[in-house]
Amino acid sequence: MKIRLREIAHARSGDKGDISNVGLIAKEPRYYPALVREVTADRVKSHFGPLVLGPVTRYELPNLLALNFVMEQALDGGGTISLRTDAQGKTHGAALLTMEVEVEPHELTGSA
Repeated sequence: MKIRLREIAHARSGDKGDISNVGLIAKEPRYYPALVREVTADRVKSHFGPLVLGPVTRYELPNLLALNFVMEQALDGGGTISLRTDAQGKTHGAALLTMEVEVEPHELTGSA
């Protein structure tokens, strides 16, 4: 079944120059495997489309039940030169939570 990430994860985002950083944290431990499987660097890059021109790198933090995405060339040059409404990447976390992922019912309920 398809759900939006916001149903199983929280997100935090920020920036440095033209690089946006999004942390995706599972709401419960049972959701983390679905995040690892479904939320790849390629899918994140595709989800943001033309907003992210450079590579997207994913880092896994299993001890925190989190994934961290570093998106390069994601802020139209950065806050001091960009004409974008969000040149600091503050909304990138919320935007990522709208991504749809495929999960099995047992991953949501915790039963096999």
